[in-house]
This record gives sequence, structure tokens and C-alpha cells, in this order.
Amino acid sequence: MGRGRQKAKATKQARDIKYYSPNTDYAALQRELGASNSHPHHDANDLEPDYSEYEDKYADQFDDDGEDTRQTG
Repeated sequence: MGRGRQKAKATKQARDIKYYSPNTDYAALQRELGASNSHPHHDANDLEPDYSEYEDKYADQFDDDGEDTRQTG
């Protein structure tokens, strides 16, 4: 198969995929999305710990331009 024919086939396939519009079952989608609300909520232990106390712990060691201002010695 020549390059021209191969490119035309690829273009046709890409166009078919781009404009493909399957029939959507909105009722099934609504049931699926509604079912996710019926799951129990996660408890507080599942959440990520609060790291806000460490947020600016090292901010005074660096200038705004990113240079290290710590004294070594």
C-alpha cells in the first residue's frame, strides 16, 4: 500500500473516530451517578492529614529569587 493510500486511510479513520457519536443512555447514566451518592461517606481517618503547620516553616531561609540565605559554617 502506498503512502498516499495509507495516509488517506488514516485520515478516514481519524475522521470516523472524531465524529463518532454513540447513542447515550441518559437514564442509565443518571442511575449510575445517583448510585454514587448512596455509598457511605468516608470517615475523617481517610482524609489527608493537615500539613498547614509546616507551610511556612522554611520560608524565611530562602529569598524570593530562590537563593539560599542560610549561614553555613
